[in-house]
Formats: sequence, C-alpha cells, structure tokens
Amino acid sequence: MGRRMRASGLAGFLIVAVAALVVVAGGAASANKVTKVGFASPEKPTDYGWNQQGFIGAKKAAAATGAKVLDATGAGYENVEPNLKRLAQQGAGLIIAHASGYNEAGPTIAEQFKVPVVVWDAKPGVVKKGLVSNVVTKAQEGAYLAGVLAALSTKTGNLGIVVSASDENWFKQSGGYCQGARSVNPNIKFKYARIGQASYADQAGGKRITSTVIAAGADVVFGMGDGASFGMLNAVSTAKPPKGASKVWFIDVIGNKTKIDKKGVLLSSELWDFAPIYTRAIKAVNAGTFGTTYTLDAKNGLSLLKTNKAPASAWAKVAAAQKKIAKGSVKVVSTATEKAVKKYCKA
Repeated sequence: MGRRMRASGLAGFLIVAVAALVVVAGGAASANKVTKVGFASPEKPTDYGWNQQGFIGAKKAAAATGAKVLDATGAGYENVEPNLKRLAQQGAGLIIAHASGYNEAGPTIAEQFKVPVVVWDAKPGVVKKGLVSNVVTKAQEGAYLAGVLAALSTKTGNLGIVVSASDENWFKQSGGYCQGARSVNPNIKFKYARIGQASYADQAGGKRITSTVIAAGADVVFGMGDGASFGMLNAVSTAKPPKGASKVWFIDVIGNKTKIDKKGVLLSSELWDFAPIYTRAIKAVNAGTFGTTYTLDAKNGLSLLKTNKAPASAWAKVAAAQKKIAKGSVKVVSTATEKAVKKYCKA
C-alpha cells in the first residue's frame, strides 16, 4: 500500500511537472508575439504627411495583428536614443524608428535591448537577422504618376518643384516627377527650389520659396515638405496665377490635405501607405523571420490621390502609367542627389 501510494504520488508529481513545462513553453512562445509596437517619429502626427501617415500605418498594422502602439511621436531629430530606449523598456516587441535620421540610433537600441527595430534608408549591411529590418523606397515611381497628372493639367508648360530639405526621397521624387511629366510632353519646363538643408517644418520658408516658383511661371507645384508643406499650400492658395493660367494647383506628398484645402487647389497627392510594410514586419517578428529589406514602391504602398480636380481622361492615363510601372514595362530612373535632379530635369 505504501509503495503504491508513493508511486501514485510520483505519478502526480510527474503530471504537475509536465503541465508546468507546457505552461513555461507556452509562455516562451507567446513572449515572441508582438503585443506592443513602439513608434517614434520626429514630429507629432498632425502634418498630414510623413509623421501622421507613419503613425496611422503603425496603428493599422498593430490592429491587424492584435497589438497596440506605444507613442513616441514628436521625438525630434537630435538625441533620439533615449526615446527609443524608453520604448524598449516599456515592453515594445518591435520598434519602428520612423525617420531616416534614426537609422544609426535604431540598430544601437536593437543590439542593446535585443528588440527588433525597423529603420529607414540605412546604409548597406545594417540588416541583421532577428534585430534590424530596413525600408528603402522607390519614391520616384509614385512621383512619376504625379508628373503625368501635372503635365496634363498645366496651362503654362512650366511645373514647379519645391523641397524642404536635402533629402534623398525628395530628390528621387523630383526626378520621377520630371520623367512622368516628360512622358506626356517632352518640352515641358521645370522650376526647382529647395528651402534649406533640413527645413522640414519651416512653413514660412515653404510659403516664400513656393511663391518665387509661381512667380517664375509655374502653375502646378509639386511640394515636398512635411510641416513646411502647409506654407506651400498657403502660397498656392493665395497666388496670382502666372500668365496663361487661370489657377495654380498644388500636388502634395505622403498624406491627404483635402480637409484643410479651403481654396480647392489640391490637385492630388502622392500617397504613402506604410501599413502593409509595418504589418509584414510585425508578422515577421511573430514568425521568427524578422531581418530583411522592405521596398516601398508602386506595387507596395505608393499611389496617387484621386480628386475631382482633373478630368476622367487624365486619371485614366495615370492609372495606365501605374500599371506599366508595376509590371516593369516603364522603368523610373532614381535621382537620389540634388545634382542628379538638376541635371536630369534641367531645372
């Protein structure tokens, strides 16, 4: 009887032990699932552009995968490491370092805290299995579509390009815009101007520089600026149209400013949808396959905002161009430097 009791007790102990192992194993497996996504951006998500669209994309991606977002928006451009560190300490299973200026701090935090981090436009070699994924763009592909629309809308044959900073994506888009416009009219001319080295939030500068481009004859302005784009939109809204035009149009980038376009001058916007890539990143962490390079292009996140400011025939040509780019039958050259933009566009 005593031996049977001891055997029974041992059996009970083994059952409990096995159950405990199952619980521990289950806990380890669930610990790899992303339940919190840390999101850091330079400015608050109120710009109808890079910061807002990124935050919206992160929230959509988190919702699609059963996670929630830890907000570190408005982190600025300098000394971002403390903000990324805080996200790691708050339990983020993935950190989105949503700015090309964060592509050095992001990998540092990933290594220090062993938390997967998504960075933008990082140097070759930064991708690391389980820790760092990089996002690159073919931003020129979306801008090509904007160029097609602009060329079909201009009355003066002069198109404006205004950028807020010395930014690789702005340069890519400037060149893509030129290529799209010249696919419609090879003789079209461009007026190009930059506000400053990093004047992303300079609304006054955006208004001033855009006004000079319009005064030089541009009746469609392609503006890339983040916060500075509010100044660009204001300049277009209040501008006296150049000779030969009855109105000046604005084409924005990344977000949709329709809600604040009181004068009806927003012709379109090159939209950037970050949700697909950020969703893939979360799923990759959950699957243990994180650590790759994602590409934002005309097949994956880039499109043109359709408005009622252009005729159906123009939108049909834009749609046809996007299909050709997605299929690869139209190749859009990348102009990643300002020198390349000026040479390519002859601006």
